[in-house]
Amino acid sequence: MSQNQHAATLTVFKELLEIMDELRAKCPWDKKQTNESLRTLTIEETYELADAIIKNDASLIKKELGDLLLHIVFYAKIGSEQCDFTMADVIQSLNEKLIYRHPHIFSDVEANDAKTVEENWEKLKLKEKGGNKSVLEGVPLSLPAMVKANRIQDKARGVGFDWEHKEQVWDKVREELDELKAEIEAHDEDKMEAEFGDLLFSVINAARLYGVNPENALERTNRKFIKRFNYLEEKTLKVGKDLKQMSLAEMDEIWEEAKKL
Repeated sequence: MSQNQHAATLTVFKELLEIMDELRAKCPWDKKQTNESLRTLTIEETYELADAIIKNDASLIKKELGDLLLHIVFYAKIGSEQCDFTMADVIQSLNEKLIYRHPHIFSDVEANDAKTVEENWEKLKLKEKGGNKSVLEGVPLSLPAMVKANRIQDKARGVGFDWEHKEQVWDKVREELDELKAEIEAHDEDKMEAEFGDLLFSVINAARLYGVNPENALERTNRKFIKRFNYLEEKTLKVGKDLKQMSLAEMDEIWEEAKKL
């Protein structure tokens, strides 16, 4: 980023902080907001940004980043009113953390690949808490289950708890599948759920080991299914039929057309 871009960024960021001051002082809605009332809205904004990224829409990503930035500034404004912290404190804390956790950039530590950087990052996070913090403590409890499983496994890998050879994970996947089949045959619904969880966890582990983000992979399949099912639905309506009145064989025929498209 050039000096001119830096200056322009500082100017508009200053204006944003001033706008927030005005809104907080004069707008009835903004005046009544608290950290708690904003929390669910922030979650919604985060998902909207995620949707924009999936769509690869630069204009929409820019818009959603602005909405999320508004929330960050809002929380900082509330923090300053309560004399807890200011926006400057938030940024300074972030700056210090980035410098501390990137010693390969700002110090004399060597890290020539992303994997080493990630391992160093996790070790430094533990060191910040005097080594007493649990490796998995930093994983948010409210994360979606698949994202959480991937993060848990990634953190465990950061301290060396992982398969020696990634191919070994497939034995675990097969083992969990066999255990699930056994519980299905036994008609034990509680154990079936537990074994489904174990199977999914092992498949997510396999994805991680092979460099695949399981959340992105599943979302890719979701979008593919939606596209094909929409084709099936639209074609059915065009010929004056209802999906509920069609046989599975008839639907499969159109489904195969959708796959070719």
